[in-house]
Amino acid sequence: MTIRPEPRPQYQTNAGAIYQPGAVRPLFEDRRARMVGDTLVINISERTQAAKKASSSADRTQEITTGVPKISGMPFKSAQGIDISAKGENKFAGKGASSADNNFTGTITVTVIEVLPNGNLLVSGEKKVAINQGDEFIRFSGVVNPTQVTASNTVSSTQVADARIEYRASGYIDDAQVMGWLGRFFLSFLPL
Repeated sequence: MTIRPEPRPQYQTNAGAIYQPGAVRPLFEDRRARMVGDTLVINISERTQAAKKASSSADRTQEITTGVPKISGMPFKSAQGIDISAKGENKFAGKGASSADNNFTGTITVTVIEVLPNGNLLVSGEKKVAINQGDEFIRFSGVVNPTQVTASNTVSSTQVADARIEYRASGYIDDAQVMGWLGRFFLSFLPL
């Protein structure tokens, strides 16, 4: 998830001079991430809302009426003059609705793992928090445009391209919320 910065080349020490060739950051520059191994703070502020509704209906009615005319000399004289009718009706109505409302906020510090040829920064990081008997993992990766990094070396997650945010938890509380394998097996055959 992270990468070590490349070792700096060894230069001869310059005794007493202000300019040191081994120091790559200019004197009056903000400490913004721009090289492999630099850290960057991501302010996670993700909110997604989605709603979907569907409704469909179909109605079909069919009615057929026919009669057998009286014709002399025809067999089955008892069936002559009978009216035959048939009626059929089909109705279908279906409705469905789905909605989602997600909100994820937090802060994570990531590391620049690659500087792309156009100057964009490929970042990645992970945070693990252990609370009582459970662990929580937050993983983040994406591509950051260095012009969107603020002077305090932060960037909003909404400004990160190809962002991948992952939040997982493990522990007995999370295990209790998962259906057992036998229950999942029978649910696949008996959905109702």
